[in-house]
Amino acid sequence: MSHPRLLCIRTSPTCLVCGGPVKGPHVAWPCILMIQEGVNSTGCYQKLVSEVDRPRCQRKKQQIQSFWMEVHLTPVSTAKNGVSSKSRKRIMPDPVTEPPVMDPIYEALLYCNIPSVAERSMEGHAPHHFKLVSVHVFIRHGDRYPLYVIPKTKRPEIDCTLLANRKPYHPKLEAFVSHMSKGSGASFESPLHSLPLYPNHALCEMGELTQTGVVQHLQNGQLLRDIYLKKHKLLPNNWSTDQLYLETTGKSRTLQSGLALLYGFLPDFDWKKIHFRHQPSALFCSGNCYCPLRNQYLEKEQRRQYLLRLKNSQLERTYEDMARIVDVPTKQLRAANPIDSMLCHFCHNVSFPCTRNGCIDMEHFKVIKTHQIEDERERREKKLYLGYALLGAHPILNQTVTRMQRAAEGRKEEVFTLYSAHDVTLSPVLSALGLMEARFPRFAARLIFELWQDREKPSEHSVRILYNGVDVTFHTSFCQDHHKHSSKPMCPLENLVRFVKRDMFVGLGSSTSTNYYDACHREGF
Repeated sequence: MSHPRLLCIRTSPTCLVCGGPVKGPHVAWPCILMIQEGVNSTGCYQKLVSEVDRPRCQRKKQQIQSFWMEVHLTPVSTAKNGVSSKSRKRIMPDPVTEPPVMDPIYEALLYCNIPSVAERSMEGHAPHHFKLVSVHVFIRHGDRYPLYVIPKTKRPEIDCTLLANRKPYHPKLEAFVSHMSKGSGASFESPLHSLPLYPNHALCEMGELTQTGVVQHLQNGQLLRDIYLKKHKLLPNNWSTDQLYLETTGKSRTLQSGLALLYGFLPDFDWKKIHFRHQPSALFCSGNCYCPLRNQYLEKEQRRQYLLRLKNSQLERTYEDMARIVDVPTKQLRAANPIDSMLCHFCHNVSFPCTRNGCIDMEHFKVIKTHQIEDERERREKKLYLGYALLGAHPILNQTVTRMQRAAEGRKEEVFTLYSAHDVTLSPVLSALGLMEARFPRFAARLIFELWQDREKPSEHSVRILYNGVDVTFHTSFCQDHHKHSSKPMCPLENLVRFVKRDMFVGLGSSTSTNYYDACHREGF
């Protein structure tokens, strides 16, 4: 009989149990230890026993109980199911820290982004003679309740009230709830003023932010506060409304995520200084949303997705089996996007639903998640999505570049910008920047643009781009070769400006389009 396995995660380059380094072939998995209940009483993963001091493991066992995260798994290859501190942050495949083959459980754990101890990050790193001028933050909302329900099954019972005695927890959680209850003095554009400022339903509503999602962004905000305010003094103590630019879509989960990050960043902020703008489009395209060519690229990309699904016979058999279990036609089951609900079960350690016909299980989950990974791989190869991404991301990147240019000229407004958005916002931006290997945006993902001034050459400004704390500046298409002939760990601002103002259109294969309107209305796909 198989036993549930316990997955232990800690952001440390040492063995969680014995405190010593993990050596030999396990160097790629320094932070992962797993036990099989009733099999290994020491708390050490059995393949690591020969590499650690068993008595020290036993002594440390009681000290690590708070780090256990219980994940119910059917028998799988245990060596692939962990997440190290490096690989939690890694966005590009790395032969040292990544599993040898793509593992759906490993990828799902990364996607959940379960809060643990504070992570290390590369935000704010620059030579001493550089001054931080402005910061532009793009976030995906935190962990949420599903948008879809698996037909004829009970909804997962997730509590969306915020409680101090429930994990995950953040020291500022109670203060956040208290401060949100005083938010009547803030300025919210319609329809944001009608949305709740924090989640508060005993049974989550569809798409509602969870406590995990709030904690994820409180943690993000506190991390950015330590770096940008305490270390680099980006904002003065008496900061004003015009020094912030805050924008969110009209969903409660994005507004609440933005507020959680803002509270972590500026604890007990003055509500009278807060103005949240509403963005109707998930692409944050403002008044530039009509783009026929972008829509054509999207239609071609959706067709590619459909054809790939048709070729996957294992996926179709999985949908058929799940449809049999819940007693609905396969087409209806597929239309319900079951992976959305299954990810909620997985991230919250809630058993998958059962009926009298059987249970949806981890094997179903693995097949669908594996197909998602394969879809992302083919998407990069076919490059239809790249055309969509270049046109979809241009408006928000153009706004960001314009703000950077104003800040470089010495303007003091909008030095901290926050866009609280969705996966469908960040994904095209990442692709447009040339970060084709970047992982799909996890819950509470953050993409940050930093603008720096060289104090020794005040007229020169540079940018850094970071994704989930990893510096990806030299992975971008407009700066991937710059470091070969420059000693600066940054990219010239003019490289980013030239990319947004000109090269994004060249990337579409057009030699005639020199602006967004012309590119969007170009004839001939």
